[in-house]
Amino acid sequence: MPANFVYVKEFIPTITLEIRYFGSHNFTGKPIRGYEKPVAILTKRAALALQQVEQHLNNQGLALKIFDAYRPQRAVDHFKAWSLATQDTIAKREFYPELDKKNLFKLGFIATKSGHSRGSTVDLTLVSLKDHKEIDMGGPFDFFGAVSHHNYTKLTAKQKENRRILREAMAKFGFKAYDKEWWHYTLKDEPYRKTYFDFIVK
Repeated sequence: MPANFVYVKEFIPTITLEIRYFGSHNFTGKPIRGYEKPVAILTKRAALALQQVEQHLNNQGLALKIFDAYRPQRAVDHFKAWSLATQDTIAKREFYPELDKKNLFKLGFIATKSGHSRGSTVDLTLVSLKDHKEIDMGGPFDFFGAVSHHNYTKLTAKQKENRRILREAMAKFGFKAYDKEWWHYTLKDEPYRKTYFDFIVK
């Protein structure tokens, strides 16, 4: 692991981790190459910013839960290979029921290069600080569809409010949102804007 990268849990002990690509509960239905432990890694700069987000949310009785952080390039390559294997639809019902998987690149849900591989992008949600249960965001993590978009209108007032709380907390400490995925944030001042890493998550 490069010197400028850290384990998020060491900086934010209160954070919850559910690293989906280490296991099979993800849109491929299988563990992803490059994930050998269910840990979250980020650049130190991103982890310090996220530490401030967590402290800010803790004051409101909330906390963060990370689904993915740094992602090796080999994992991104795994996604690409999976998208080309059109007969493999084991997780379609849960993650992309209304889409043809061959269109996932075109629609912006998967890319050949991912900001995650630069080390300052994170996928996360809100949980209650008391019981660590997820807050209702109106749609699940990694769901490929309009419900995942920030501007999706068919949400309850509470779901909209929950998304707003997360977005404003992340923005307050320097993270920008991705309009097609309510869970996806990148540090604006990321240290490696053009470097895509491939070291293993372990």
